[in-house]
Amino acid sequence: MNPALFFLALLPLPLPLAQDAPELILTGGRIVTVDEETPEASALAIQDGLVLAVGDDERIAALAGEDTRVIDLEGALAIPGFVEGHAHFLGIGDAMMQLDLMNVDSWEEIVAMVATAAKKAKPGELIRGRGWHQEKWTSVPKGSVDGVPTHHALSAVSPDHAVILTHASGHASFANAKAMQMVGISAETPDPEGGTVVRDAQGDPTGLMRETASRLLAGVSMRARRPDPQRLAALAAKECLAKGVTSFQDAGSSFADVGVFKALAGEGELGVRLWVMLRVSTERLARELAKDYADGPLVGYGDGFLTVRGVKRSLDGALGSHGAWLLDPYTDLPETSGLNTAPLDSVATSAEIAFAHGFQMCVHAIGDRANREVLDLYERLFRANGNATGLRWRIEHAQHLHPADIPRFAKLGVIASMQAVHCTSDGPWVPSRLGADRSRTGAYVWRQLIDSGAVVTNGTDAPVEDVDPIASFHASVTRLTKDGSAFYPDESMTRMEALRSYTLDCAYAAFEEDVKGSLSVGKYGDVVVLTRDILRVPVDEIREAKVRYTIVGGEVVYEME
Repeated sequence: MNPALFFLALLPLPLPLAQDAPELILTGGRIVTVDEETPEASALAIQDGLVLAVGDDERIAALAGEDTRVIDLEGALAIPGFVEGHAHFLGIGDAMMQLDLMNVDSWEEIVAMVATAAKKAKPGELIRGRGWHQEKWTSVPKGSVDGVPTHHALSAVSPDHAVILTHASGHASFANAKAMQMVGISAETPDPEGGTVVRDAQGDPTGLMRETASRLLAGVSMRARRPDPQRLAALAAKECLAKGVTSFQDAGSSFADVGVFKALAGEGELGVRLWVMLRVSTERLARELAKDYADGPLVGYGDGFLTVRGVKRSLDGALGSHGAWLLDPYTDLPETSGLNTAPLDSVATSAEIAFAHGFQMCVHAIGDRANREVLDLYERLFRANGNATGLRWRIEHAQHLHPADIPRFAKLGVIASMQAVHCTSDGPWVPSRLGADRSRTGAYVWRQLIDSGAVVTNGTDAPVEDVDPIASFHASVTRLTKDGSAFYPDESMTRMEALRSYTLDCAYAAFEEDVKGSLSVGKYGDVVVLTRDILRVPVDEIREAKVRYTIVGGEVVYEME
């Protein structure tokens, strides 16, 4: 041996460098990690934005340094940060800048709200509102068509202002006379493909535009000043963090919106970790992916705050607007089986483009016909590419399934990206749309899907519903509707299944289970602390739980006052 090397070998090895102290320690609580190896602890430490250690109070307290913030949980429940599995990020901010019609009880109340807004609006200003749902009104207005009134009362209080009111589902719009006049909608206007201009007995438009017919009003919206997307993102992030949502799967954004997200993430100003589905035309998708995503999806940009790896298409509409595409006609509107809102060959082309660039395909399908068509499409593509069933492609909503198609999700590895709160919100009127038998065997059947081996994720579809995960968690385990009845309660999740559906399973659905979804060492230090233990309290107390702390990457970004 070289004498110099021999001398070096005799020297004592250097001691390990002193480990930096964690920036945050949580202690004295019940920490449910959603990690099977260490399912529960009383304390954890976060260093450099990642979980450093999980264990008992004494062991974790020993890691503290002079600058470590120590929070005594006082017995409270801490869980992984909620992952919103399907919602519309900028849509949350945009909804906050419109008339909130979510909780109105009647058409007359909406007319009164618009009348007040019209008196305050500047000349020619567009009045927008969102959240109305005719099935939630206490009575059906006189002269209604398909349960929705005509525009005349609304037009009478807003003759000088265009008014566009978006349905709670986002799959229908209601316009006053001024708005329809601005874009030339009349008795002669044909129904667009995949949409319906609803008409009265004389053939005149009532003001209701179903599905793609809402696009006929785009000319009105284009004349209005679009809200600043950075402002919308800031409003959305603030709302999400206050509700304990630390990660958000955005269900359809443009390349321009992604540019806004990227700028904010690069500056450390996005607030919530976004996973984005691109929602653009097939032609633009092919062009832009080839140009800007030639090396594959954008993953973990801005210290893990932005990933772009999904492609979104919609194959049908919503059940509430009679737009969900069904195998058989609607029980309460037998002249229709819903609407196919995009050509199947166009959706198939988008899927091929997504596959070629390593993106996940995410198709909106609510009706049983739409779900079957998507499963068939996926199965054909998987077989053509060597039975490629590990792609974690998704069906967004999967609300109503034919029993024969339920096992296909697990067989094909398709994610059922569902929103439990839709079940309890829609439950009172679903049987009128589908009838008792179809409702029982195929509506919101997450118990059957889970038992078959499928991955079921959770969310709210905000701003269709409030982004609050507690409401959707409660819906998952109780299926209790507003009137106190349970919508086929045998389909309920257990509480741990519901928590997984909002954390680790959502992370899995985005190929992110290695960095989030559980409080495991080395994963992001994203934590939510609740005022009630939603895993233990009586079910009627679950909805009383509030967020005490929201922590993203070890930083307390929301604290209850």
